[in-house]
Amino acid sequence: MKNNRMFILLGVILAMMLSSLDQTIVSTAMPQIVRELNGLSQLSWVFTAYMLMSTITVPIYGKLSDIFGRRGLYILGIVVFLAGSALSGMSRNMTQLIIFRGLQGIGGGAMMVNSLALIGDIFPPAERGRWQGLLGGVFGLASIAGPFIGGWITDTFSWRWIFYVNLPIGALAIAVLLSSMPKIARNVKGRSIDYAGAALIILGLVPLLLGFVWGGSRYAWDSWEIIMLFGIAIVAIVTFALVEKKAREPVVSLNLFKNRVFTISVLTTFLTSMGMFGALLYIPVFAQGVVGVSATYSGLTLLPLMIAMIVLSAASGQIITKTGKYKLLTVAGMVFTVVGMFLFSQIGATTTNLGLSARMIVLGLGLGITMPIFTIAIQSAFGQERLGEVTAGSQLFRSIGGTVGTAVLGGIMNAQLAKQLAGVANEPFVTTMKQLGPAAAAMTKINGNTIQGFLTPQGRAQVNAIIAKAPEAVQATLTSSFGHFLDAVKVAFSHSIDRLFLVGAAIMLVALIAVLFLPEIPLRKTNNPENGNADSRPGAGTPDSSQPRE
Repeated sequence: MKNNRMFILLGVILAMMLSSLDQTIVSTAMPQIVRELNGLSQLSWVFTAYMLMSTITVPIYGKLSDIFGRRGLYILGIVVFLAGSALSGMSRNMTQLIIFRGLQGIGGGAMMVNSLALIGDIFPPAERGRWQGLLGGVFGLASIAGPFIGGWITDTFSWRWIFYVNLPIGALAIAVLLSSMPKIARNVKGRSIDYAGAALIILGLVPLLLGFVWGGSRYAWDSWEIIMLFGIAIVAIVTFALVEKKAREPVVSLNLFKNRVFTISVLTTFLTSMGMFGALLYIPVFAQGVVGVSATYSGLTLLPLMIAMIVLSAASGQIITKTGKYKLLTVAGMVFTVVGMFLFSQIGATTTNLGLSARMIVLGLGLGITMPIFTIAIQSAFGQERLGEVTAGSQLFRSIGGTVGTAVLGGIMNAQLAKQLAGVANEPFVTTMKQLGPAAAAMTKINGNTIQGFLTPQGRAQVNAIIAKAPEAVQATLTSSFGHFLDAVKVAFSHSIDRLFLVGAAIMLVALIAVLFLPEIPLRKTNNPENGNADSRPGAGTPDSSQPRE
């Protein structure tokens, strides 16, 4: 494998690019997809189906790859992903597209966990930083390029080609991996598959994630639907924990949490993902609604953050490879992240595009520094025989953290916005518009779903058209009061979002405190635990040690 590892790395990069691009490239084409397939009400399921299936399959793939080897499962994942891509491109209605996106997610779960585990297979811990940082850069690059590529393909060809374009890239990845990855015979005698654990983790994660996705949007948090989903999830997860204690080959072994490196790493990953996904979702919303960035250039909004993430992810990996140390970097990265989130909590109606970019750079520095570290630390704390399982555990908590963070921060945003809009509803502009008839009154319906319309050029144009048709005696008053109304809306909107980032900063601060307790174990220079470090005494940071040295 040593002679072929650069070719394997190329195959991994191609597969990672496929999976990462797919999460951003589709969003640009959604307006055209919705128009053609007439499925606005099912729009969210196009994303939810992929997220659900990729998340719930990650721990299963991770364990199976440890038992049967990564070569076959990795290639199978790419094949399934490509099949889902081809079928998505041929979809004739939204139901078909949702089902085939779920099929893509099943393949994507295998690709993500095995990409990171393969880096652990072909490079020893002391060298992984360089390549984990590279994969972090690939993810960031895909996040930047995805919206542009998706827009160009959709405008030039058809939305169907955003799925078909995956086929040649995936075929190349398969060819590279088949030719470079050796067939390693696994001794599967005496090994068993934990079917009960796999079923229970699916039964627990699906309602848990749906509860957070639907809570506060489709259903109220205290509705019977959401309570039932969370109830099913709790029962299934508790049963899963009891079953895993007795399972011969558990999907996710509970003794992983006896290892402080694993426990603190997944906790920090969970918390960081909560804050990060909230930031990535609401920074463009603020930029368009308050700063005034046009929708045409909304894809550029996160460019400073993504560039900072790419550069620091690569640099962080290089530093870890050269020094063999990661804790100081981790603490520094979390400090930048906390500061970045706090700076975002100070944004307001007068924040400029330059001020927004400066904040994004600070946040991107922190996220980029920490991006490759936790996977390296977790993989180094365990032997090669558990690489897939522990890598999958990290990815699982990252995905759940992102889902929970989006729901929690979105709920905070909506609650704050409702409170802020109570005063806006009494603005003179609203009162006057209500006197002009039903059409004008409908335009000034004040709630969290409609308020963003006033902050878009199209929304302002509609209001100005109504003002132009109003009696001349009130046109001047309406025009003047409309400007004051827009200022009040921007203030309400910005106050709601800055509260969201203040909560995000508090979440990141908890993650920073947790990182202070992260043990720093020696990074082996080979994948052989017995020969990798000069200090190989039992408990001195050897793989699978429950309490590695500080």
